[in-house]
Amino acid sequence: MKTQPIPQRVKDIRRRLREKGIDCLILTKAVDVTYVTAFRGEDSWAAITPNAVYLITDSRYIEQARKECVRTSFVQRTGPITLATAQFVKRLKSDAVAIDKAVSLAAYQALRKGLRAPLKGVSGITEELRNVKDATELARIKKAAELSAKALARATAFFKPGICESELAGIVDLEIRRLGCKPGFETIVAFGPNASRPHHQPGARKLRKTDTILIDFGARYDGYTADITRCFVVGKPSAAYRRACEVTARSQAAAIAAARAGAKLRDVDEAARKVVRDSGFPVYGYGTGHGIGLEIHEDPFLRPESKGTLQAGQILTIEPGVYIPGKLGVRIEDDILITENGCQILTGACPHLRF
Repeated sequence: MKTQPIPQRVKDIRRRLREKGIDCLILTKAVDVTYVTAFRGEDSWAAITPNAVYLITDSRYIEQARKECVRTSFVQRTGPITLATAQFVKRLKSDAVAIDKAVSLAAYQALRKGLRAPLKGVSGITEELRNVKDATELARIKKAAELSAKALARATAFFKPGICESELAGIVDLEIRRLGCKPGFETIVAFGPNASRPHHQPGARKLRKTDTILIDFGARYDGYTADITRCFVVGKPSAAYRRACEVTARSQAAAIAAARAGAKLRDVDEAARKVVRDSGFPVYGYGTGHGIGLEIHEDPFLRPESKGTLQAGQILTIEPGVYIPGKLGVRIEDDILITENGCQILTGACPHLRF
């Protein structure tokens, strides 16, 4: 694992900037700003030069920034962020200025107009670094997983007929907040046949006496998110549901067994997909997993078309499923840390349906 998180991150970014001949990099994406400054507010940009890191923000966030930021100078704006950034960067007299490609077209055009100088769009600089987690990031994701498990354990007390999907989703979110976190994304709760839609939006359907429950959720701790899916039953499950659970569990186990540093992304995806295909169930249409961290979906992605290999220190989900439209849906999702010899499951303590 890497050490000295933010200073090391900035050092690594500067090395990449030198390789690309860039004197000043402007970051507009909130998670990238957090990654290089530790600032967790909104509507703020960062600029990295060979000698300093600047946060361009306003009066709403300046007090927060002074408390949170690490080795950062502040540029407090009063007008549009594009104008303030252009004016500040012009004062730096940098010869080669670049901006991340996450910026909107309108903001890019306004900034380029304000600079009256060439502005290069770049991508992959921070993404490649964020791909492999340092020790601080790992600790935060582990804590997010631990608190997620506690929240779900508390929420299971409400698995009673009559509760509706949106109410149970709210209870899961409340339990996460009671533990001092906030939900990392919109919680999915799906009862019965609604679970056949992988990204079902919780609604008014009430839990029945012989029903199934799918919950996809995760706590965000100190900026980092866990991502877990668990399934449960009320009453006696059908034979089809039991078989779907068994196939999904074997599918996930196959992918986890294949996941290690150096393994091809598409091979790990195929390991899970093959189990479902051989079972005769329809093969799920999404990727088997994705990286997590400051964002809920980030590199690497486990898909049939994915290129590249896993690296030690990456943290990602493994989440195959079995879905029969209008009848049932099963997904098991755990977060794993890639190691040289395999992987470590970070979410094993979370409550789980086991037959």
